[in-house]
Amino acid sequence: MGKKIVDFAITRPKLVMFLALLFTALTLLRIGTLTADTDPENMLDPDNAVRVFHNQVKKDFDLSDMVILGVVNEDHPDGVFNVETLGKIHRITMGAREIEGVVKRDVMAPSTVDDIVQSGLGSVSFSYLMKAPPASQQEALHMRERSMANPLLQGTLVSEDGRALALYVPIESKEIAHRVSLELQALIDAEPAGAEDYHITGLPVAEDTFGVEMFMQMGLSAPLAGLVVLLLMLWFFKKPVLVISPMVVAMLTVLMTMGLLISMGFTLHIMSSMIPIFLMPIAVVDSVHILSVFFDRYQSFNDRAKTLRAVMDELFVPMLYTTITTMAGFASLALTPIPPVRVFGAFVALGVGLAWLLTITVVPAYIMLFISEEKLKNFGTTEGDEDSHGLLARVVRTFGRLTRGHAKAWLVATVFVMAGSAYGITLISINDNPVNWFSKDHPIRVADRVLNEHFGGTYGAYLVLEAPAGAAAVQKTHDKLEAFLGAKAKAAGQAGAEEVAETVRLLEERLGQLLADSLKEANPLQLVEGLLVALELRVEQLDSADDDVLDALDLIYEGLEEQRLAMHLFKSPELLRRVETLQAQMAQDQLVGKSNSLADMVKKVYMELMEGRPEHFRIPDSPAAVAQSILSFQSSHDPDDVFHLVTPDYRRLNIWVQLKSGDNRDMEAVVASINGYLEENPMPEGITHSWAGLTYINIVWQDNMVTGMLNSLLGSFAIVLVLMSVLFRSVSWGVISMVPLSVTIAFIYGVIGLVGKDYDMPVAVLSSLTLGMSIDFAIHYIQRARELVKEKGSWAAASREMAEAPGRAISRNAVVIAVGFTPLLFAGLIPYRTVGILLGGIMAVSGVGTLIILPSLIEVGQKFLFKTPTPSGSQEGQV
Repeated sequence: MGKKIVDFAITRPKLVMFLALLFTALTLLRIGTLTADTDPENMLDPDNAVRVFHNQVKKDFDLSDMVILGVVNEDHPDGVFNVETLGKIHRITMGAREIEGVVKRDVMAPSTVDDIVQSGLGSVSFSYLMKAPPASQQEALHMRERSMANPLLQGTLVSEDGRALALYVPIESKEIAHRVSLELQALIDAEPAGAEDYHITGLPVAEDTFGVEMFMQMGLSAPLAGLVVLLLMLWFFKKPVLVISPMVVAMLTVLMTMGLLISMGFTLHIMSSMIPIFLMPIAVVDSVHILSVFFDRYQSFNDRAKTLRAVMDELFVPMLYTTITTMAGFASLALTPIPPVRVFGAFVALGVGLAWLLTITVVPAYIMLFISEEKLKNFGTTEGDEDSHGLLARVVRTFGRLTRGHAKAWLVATVFVMAGSAYGITLISINDNPVNWFSKDHPIRVADRVLNEHFGGTYGAYLVLEAPAGAAAVQKTHDKLEAFLGAKAKAAGQAGAEEVAETVRLLEERLGQLLADSLKEANPLQLVEGLLVALELRVEQLDSADDDVLDALDLIYEGLEEQRLAMHLFKSPELLRRVETLQAQMAQDQLVGKSNSLADMVKKVYMELMEGRPEHFRIPDSPAAVAQSILSFQSSHDPDDVFHLVTPDYRRLNIWVQLKSGDNRDMEAVVASINGYLEENPMPEGITHSWAGLTYINIVWQDNMVTGMLNSLLGSFAIVLVLMSVLFRSVSWGVISMVPLSVTIAFIYGVIGLVGKDYDMPVAVLSSLTLGMSIDFAIHYIQRARELVKEKGSWAAASREMAEAPGRAISRNAVVIAVGFTPLLFAGLIPYRTVGILLGGIMAVSGVGTLIILPSLIEVGQKFLFKTPTPSGSQEGQV
């Protein structure tokens, strides 16, 4: 099969090139339908319970994602509270409210929030904190005084030192965050220069901006990497026209794969945007092997076709093996719980298959079509001319001698490396933060650092407390009422009061229907209110009943009314005090900068109702006083703001938690701390708690990512081990082939732990590339070693040969990829730098491991690996 494919490419090169270009063009027909998705929330399935709950919380409390604009003035003695700065803030606020996609009614800024002022005992008044820019410094200082007196604003809208103000700009969707940030920046640029510094940040901005810059980075880094790879191959093989062929293969592979992804309706996510970066080295590897052997063999044939057939005879099987194992490694990502990772794994696997097919067809066709025998005059090396291969060949040859003479020492050194790596792995910290995907001097990163120094935190999470439905209690009330009515109906019937009996029976029937409907809708409050309405309608019809009946019904009515009020649990002073205590516990955590809840609002309004006396800054003693405080707040300019903190039925309460860090481990620490506190100090009335918010969502998908990638890596490792054992028809060779891979994985992750690099999204994804690339070198080495032992008759003779052409091919590949992707080190986005560093590390370690560890293992274990004598007296590797 392999020979037929190669012969077809050699004899019909024009047709091969035409078909390759035609298929590429067909895959790109729908390139105009490309849609981008930069939302990390989509790392979770739409029906994921945490994601569903998060979206339900946003709906129930009418919450929006926020773009945060911070204004800092360190030069003025009164900070931002001066006439000039406040004037700019007012104008920017008015402009921000007019930006398309901004939720105008919920913009939080001095010009849009209310100052709550007492206006006599039992009454308050509301006026905008900054209805118009202050005309004098005295007015500016008065505004500072009023801001600091409001606990809802201090640390959230206004910094405690008065040096900074924050504007919270809610947006309709995260997909417009970057655009909104640019329009905010335009409003800032329109203001005259002054002492203020402006900073725009927030998770939606970071995530959306990363998506925008990611595409720009991809368009810059991939071509630069390709250029460096091209220059390196030119240095190795000397012929510009020849080294273009691997780049043609890589380009066609990337275009076909991305074209198919788009044509099949998939969005371009953060993960899938990295497919070209992963495919470039994989697509080039086999081509470099072909050119390397072609370079070494051409002078023996001086004929393109004969040389290509000899090269393909040697490389076809190992290239097929490496393709199968690499595809299996990436395809296993389809089993992860992260949708974009599944797409990424599936299409990289597809791209690997396409790269193999293009390599064995396009490279020979290209050589036959564009490179004449005349151009290959003096190309390659003459057998036995050791100096013609340069420094790299001499290094490989030296490695070969060292492994033959000191195999056991190398294996001992490998054990020590593995031990050190194991220790490093124990130090790995699993953590990520979308803001940290930018370089330290990026405006978003700077804004994050500055604003979190001044405010309670730019990262938000929501702790939602929920009262139980109370169906059992309502059922009990219903049963009691039903029993009472049944008894009275019976008594009325026996007394001959048929009208009363019929009325009572109708009432009983109505109550039963209300119960069924209410429980079906999981809304017992509706049942209670329905019971009250039914009683009001029917009591008038019982005028002819005795006083006992009417009195009993009145008592039941009053009991139901009390139950209705009790079901508004978060109007309870006791519960609000428990919420207050919970917030005090949060405040002890250094990671939590601030929290806001209904309790804070009630305390502030109640104090103002009590003539602004500080001793009344507390939760009032009765539900009526709590209700009055809430009702008074609803006389403000934004009466529905209360429902950002509690649902209209007062069964669910939202605590807005501000954090100074968006690191996953910090959010996890806060969640663990609060969950632990609530386990030891449970809320009364069976109230439960759950978490939501972007910062919390991030830890969920990151945990799924890490777990999924780890399972995928372990699964891939097992699959590749089985494949190696089957392909080599030997368990021993299968195990040995996995050793360089295992050393590479352990070493890379050990170094990550030792240097303190977080295990984040790019690192997790690169684990699959580690497996795919590392096993390639081992396959080529072992396949050729077994063939040479069969030819030469012994490992001693074969090992010297392995340090020549096969060793050069592996080392050239390692150098091309490791050095070729150094342009990624200069990328502005940290994940791309991580990819560049780890790609270089993976190729370097796996290349060295293959050329040192494998021959050392074979040297020590050759008696067990080469058992069966061949007919010519040589030995073939079998188990």
